[in-house]
Amino acid sequence: MLFREKRQIAICVAGAAIVSGFVLFRYLPLQKRIKVVEQAQTVQTLAIAKASAERGQLPTLREQLLKLQSDVGSYEVNVPAQRDLGAFLHKMANLMNEQNLREQLIEPGPEMDADGLNCIPVSMQCKGGLKQIFEFFRSLQGLDRSVRIEQVKLVNDSDFSGEVSMQTKAVIYYRTEAGRG
Repeated sequence: MLFREKRQIAICVAGAAIVSGFVLFRYLPLQKRIKVVEQAQTVQTLAIAKASAERGQLPTLREQLLKLQSDVGSYEVNVPAQRDLGAFLHKMANLMNEQNLREQLIEPGPEMDADGLNCIPVSMQCKGGLKQIFEFFRSLQGLDRSVRIEQVKLVNDSDFSGEVSMQTKAVIYYRTEAGRG
């Protein structure tokens, strides 16, 4: 009997050693690996979701890029290489006349150099209806020369007849020899 009990104890100890060895050397390391793989999978899933969301923005960004390229592409065309101030002032007077604006005054200021571009400030004054003045500004946008409006002052007349006095400060540009390229 003693031999049988020792044998059973030996079998139980061997079984416990096998189970302990399996748990310590196989099961626990595999569980750690599974957690690492699950974390990597979660990170990859988040990266894929983020990329998918950003991919949805590509058409919008492409449209913005095309618009910016078209705006910037016309820069060279809208900033002439010559001063041509007289022709510009004549166009301003014609645009004001087309809108039936009265008491016109268009005065260029002293030229300034701004990093390859020359700037010419221009002061404009006139009187007319508000709709006529807005149409004048709309027609400025259609010019073949870039005009930056820096300040607009609209003053209603004292008897409120719908007459508005407009005072505007604008800047026009032309490229210098160094700015060509």
